[in-house]
Amino acid sequence: MTVPTTPLSARVTALSSLPVPDHADVALWRPATAADTDAIWQLELAIGRVDHPNYVRERDDVSEAFTFSFIDVDADTLVAFDADGRLVAHGLVLLQPGQETLVKSNLGGGVLPEMRGRGIGRQLLNWQVARGKQQLATSDKLLPGWISTSCDERAPQNVSLYERFDLACTRNFLSLDRMLVDPIREFVLAAGIRLAGYTPELSNAVHAARDAAFRDHWSSQPIPDESWNSYVTGPSFVNELSFVAFGTEPDGSEHVVGFIMSSVNEQDWAAAGYRSSYIGLVGVLSGWRGRHIAQALLSAQLAASRAAGHERATLDVDSASPTGALDLYTGMGFFATNRELAYVLEF
Repeated sequence: MTVPTTPLSARVTALSSLPVPDHADVALWRPATAADTDAIWQLELAIGRVDHPNYVRERDDVSEAFTFSFIDVDADTLVAFDADGRLVAHGLVLLQPGQETLVKSNLGGGVLPEMRGRGIGRQLLNWQVARGKQQLATSDKLLPGWISTSCDERAPQNVSLYERFDLACTRNFLSLDRMLVDPIREFVLAAGIRLAGYTPELSNAVHAARDAAFRDHWSSQPIPDESWNSYVTGPSFVNELSFVAFGTEPDGSEHVVGFIMSSVNEQDWAAAGYRSSYIGLVGVLSGWRGRHIAQALLSAQLAASRAAGHERATLDVDSASPTGALDLYTGMGFFATNRELAYVLEF
């Protein structure tokens, strides 16, 4: 990325007050509250059944918005109800913390599928983009600023909506599956490198390794402690399907040089039609790449997932990853199933 010469606050023009959405089918627009968690989750499930039927949004993903300190719920959320009190749309605008190379506002949410095509989505996105600009305008950093969102390629209505607001498709992320009935190759690591199962005591070290390993990944920023702790202590995270690689330095000291972190959401199984684990993170520190550490971590996860009775392992990968991750995964037997499109408005 090119480093700007003027602060982000001087490059973003933001409204002092947000536009109040107005739509004939919406009786009430207001900020979300924790009491809306289940209604928002059910809305997300309805959206998912149409837009991405092979995976299911978890309730914890919704409830987190009401617990993280870096989300101002009153300013960063919006929900819409019809005259019968039914939730028909919701939106979240999250200013990502940990801004080392990028200041980014992420947009999330959606409209009840049966209410689409009426302009509710345009009203919602108009509010979200305006809120994203407000967030970016608070930063005096000499960094690029993004308003960012994404959608599954099976949801083309989102593509036309994003483009209407000048968000451009800048990246593709592929969903990959690996059949566990197929042979799993074992990898012998060089002397001074060993694998071990993940344990909660390793959380801080793996968190630091993740942030270091992903520093050269597209748009990646450090994960806030709150988000990381929520991830590794969440109900779907599985220690037994997660592994860590340790490397020994010339002075004899040992530290985390690689990791693979996995979860299991059994709600996905009925939707997808098979039992699976999800590999959420795979990373190797840049100085330790090229030694088959990632392959060994994947092999350990695939074997453990198969032993747990799963039929597939799944993951998502940046199709243009600078680390060559896509080739690594396909070389390990993974194949593409779906695609996520990333959209960005740059400042």
